Amino acid sequence: MMTPMFIQNVGPMGMLLIAIVVLVLFGRGKVSGLMGEVGKGISSFKKGVSEGKAELEEAEKEAAAIAAKDVTPESEKS
Repeated sequence: MMTPMFIQNVGPMGMLLIAIVVLVLFGRGKVSGLMGEVGKGISSFKKGVSEGKAELEEAEKEAAAIAAKDVTPESEKS
C-alpha cells in the first residue's frame, strides 16, 4: 500500500498545525471524548484477540487429547 504524497511531506510543524485546527474546529471536550472512545475500542479489541487465542488453544488441547486416545480394539490389545 502506498502512502499519499501529501502525508509524506507533513513535518512536525505541519502535524502541530493540524492538531491546532482540529482543536479549534471541534473543541477540547469533543476531541478528548473521541480519544476516550478510541482507547476503549483498542482495549476491547485487545481483549477480544486474547480471548480468541485462549479459545484456539483450548480447542487445540481438546483435539490433541482426542487424537492421543487409544482406539485399539480390546481383542488386539496384548
